[in-house]
Amino acid sequence: MNENNTKQPIVEEISNEEIQKVLEKYDSDAKVRKFNNKSIVFLIGFMGVMFSLLHIYATFNPIPTLIMRSIHLMFALGLVFLIYPTFKNQNRSKIPIYDWIFFALSLSSFIYLFLEYDNLMTTRGGIPNTMDIVMGILTVLLVLEGARRVTGLILPILALIFLAYPFFSHLEFLPRIMMTREFDIGDIFGQIYTKTEGLFSTAIGASVQYIFLFILFGAFLGKSGMGQFFNDLSLALAGHRQGGPAKVAVISSAFMGSINGSAVANVVGTGAFTIPLMKKIGYEKNFAGAVEASSSIGGQILPPVMGASAFIMAETTGISYGTIALAAAIPALLFFLGSLAQVHFRAGRSNLKGIPKPDLPRIKEVLKEGGHLMIPLVALVWMLGSGIPVANTAFYTILITIAVSWLRKSTRMGLKDIITALEEGTRQSLSTIVACGVVGIIIAVVNLTSFGSTLTAAITQVGAGSLFLTLFLTMIASIILGMGLPSIPAYIITATMAAPALAEFGLPILVAHLFVFYYGIFANITPPVALASFAAAGLSGGNAMRTSFISVRLAIAGFIVPFLFVYQPALLMVDTTNVATNAVDFPMASIGSIILVSIIAIIGIVGLSAAIEGYFSTNLLVVERIILGAASLGMIIPETYSTIIGTIVVAVIFIINFYKNKKESNKVIVNI
Repeated sequence: MNENNTKQPIVEEISNEEIQKVLEKYDSDAKVRKFNNKSIVFLIGFMGVMFSLLHIYATFNPIPTLIMRSIHLMFALGLVFLIYPTFKNQNRSKIPIYDWIFFALSLSSFIYLFLEYDNLMTTRGGIPNTMDIVMGILTVLLVLEGARRVTGLILPILALIFLAYPFFSHLEFLPRIMMTREFDIGDIFGQIYTKTEGLFSTAIGASVQYIFLFILFGAFLGKSGMGQFFNDLSLALAGHRQGGPAKVAVISSAFMGSINGSAVANVVGTGAFTIPLMKKIGYEKNFAGAVEASSSIGGQILPPVMGASAFIMAETTGISYGTIALAAAIPALLFFLGSLAQVHFRAGRSNLKGIPKPDLPRIKEVLKEGGHLMIPLVALVWMLGSGIPVANTAFYTILITIAVSWLRKSTRMGLKDIITALEEGTRQSLSTIVACGVVGIIIAVVNLTSFGSTLTAAITQVGAGSLFLTLFLTMIASIILGMGLPSIPAYIITATMAAPALAEFGLPILVAHLFVFYYGIFANITPPVALASFAAAGLSGGNAMRTSFISVRLAIAGFIVPFLFVYQPALLMVDTTNVATNAVDFPMASIGSIILVSIIAIIGIVGLSAAIEGYFSTNLLVVERIILGAASLGMIIPETYSTIIGTIVVAVIFIINFYKNKKESNKVIVNI
């Protein structure tokens, strides 16, 4: 980067105070204590570093499943009680005595399981005794309180609703489809606490094996300066183009969102830089916020990391990570194509220019200064593609990140940076760990009562044998279930309860899980609980609901693409013909079908984006917008005649609009 850019920022970024205010309003994870006591700071920092080192050790020296998962959840929960205040307005410089008690109780829960492990696994055969039930109730209460502090009220309330269900699920006032046998308190809390089907379920298992290590990897990337590098690279690539800052927001948010498992945190992290840029060149404040929000949630569906959800999907379905990442590639690119097309057309309609090139960093200088930071990501993709275990890959990429940071003085990580990254990795993971624990309560109830089957039956019954209607209902259910939740627990819940409904129509598990995954993620921008959009509005100064609706519009491709890959699996680059619903291996689709379907989808999404914005080469008439929108949707519908007709209509409107613009330009030249 040249000296001018260093000395004179392109635009003033939003202050740290404003950022923190927005974070605390829309992301409970940001509401932390700030201690004056150096001993407490050291103690919490030390525990954070040890927690990270324990997971690195366990990667190569496996610890019994129940023991490791209980350490993972209960130690993280203990740290939550020390770091997060009980109430918003509470004095954050001290830890109340009751939070030290909560910390001790959290550790005691793990210690109890550790001491009783052999009895639970052998003598009692998983049958809970009175003390198991007492400890189970205590642990559930602790987890719910911890989740309230770090995720807000939505997830704990949802868990409480599910927890209440088996206590009255046998009563006759319920619809017959929801009735079960009678469960006693031992059945319920034994399932939740003493087995790996509740608090310590696959959700926590995925957090232990994959999520934590990749959050730790992200912390090391952050310390190496990766975030700044992505911002600079995005500016150099797109900043000077039509509507450049909005394109910068899309690109940088895509990069960082893939690594960052929180859409809200990504909005605030990158939006503090990109939103002022967009407003400066003339983008309306609601639109500027919406661009950042939709791009941040888009990062969660972008391979290779997909906000760590790809690894949970692999754990849940049994499908290899490589297959999932490959399948998710084209749909993710289509999503971002739709966003980029809309911001491009909006800029053309409003005559919004980019940032002058002299004010921007040069690509050559950016790559020279920080290009080496891409090596860990390249290594990550290569190792995952080579079949190296995911957990091992995460650790190796951390080592590579440290090593490559030494290639330049400006990115060099010292011992203090490494220790800080280890501590920050733990801190950043707490909300996800506790959220996965709460999801475990829901999973326990679903497994105990077969509620997942009940919901599946209800969706298919209402769907009345129609695949499209069932897909639509599953979409609505996934959005509702994902509201107010971080990406990872949103996927786990939708995968548990909504995805099975699609198996009734013979959809392979890969297709079904990617379908619900998309809509669980999109719940973060969908009214009425659109936390990513609300956070973006807080930074832009816009209206929260207006920003949310514009975010949905910008993400329209993402709402359409899942339907498209259900009917056209070639978009996932797999051939699902005569494949069982529980298949984990898929033949590659033919190159011809992949290219054909992709081209049709690209043209359709560009056409739809132009119709939404009312602009292609020049302004579109209202009737042209209506026809173009209908034709674009017709292209996307997997039916031969509608595709052919839609393609012809879209092409004709594009050609007419192009020549209309050329004619208008010639008139201007003549007048001059």
